[in-house]
Amino acid sequence: MPRGNPDNLRAAAQRKHQAATKRAERALDGLIASGESITFRGLAKAAGVSIDFLYRSSLRARIEQLRADQQRTPPIPRAPAPEQLSSSQSSVVRTLTSQLTELRRHHRAEIARLSAALAAAQGENLQLRRRLGRFALPTALADPPPQVEPCEPTIAVHADGRAAQQR
Repeated sequence: MPRGNPDNLRAAAQRKHQAATKRAERALDGLIASGESITFRGLAKAAGVSIDFLYRSSLRARIEQLRADQQRTPPIPRAPAPEQLSSSQSSVVRTLTSQLTELRRHHRAEIARLSAALAAAQGENLQLRRRLGRFALPTALADPPPQVEPCEPTIAVHADGRAAQQR
């Protein structure tokens, strides 16, 4: 004889599944309303369900679609209004802004100095090339070397009477 009532167990499991699905849907609506990033891990934590449950649920396609939509249009970072900054934060902002301004001024001056040095070097290079062009090569080096004409071979006779060719 089987133990327990399998029909009651199935019905309880079904109710538990439906309750988890409703919690996940409410948590997903909350994430959308608050503008937070939608991830399986974040939704599982907010809804109190497992990540595996979300991947196996009917919500998976909706979660993936919302996540893809968020990735295509990244959220615009919101800068706090000046009145929301505390005095220590505003002094840090002022200090960093003045440092940035000083660095920009320094970089502009360095760029101007390097541009002037480059222009001077290019001018000197041009003068050297012009000076080098004024010195023409001597005609002896500019003309091709003279051609040597071949000489007629001479015939020598050995003591034994054989003929040997020489140049």
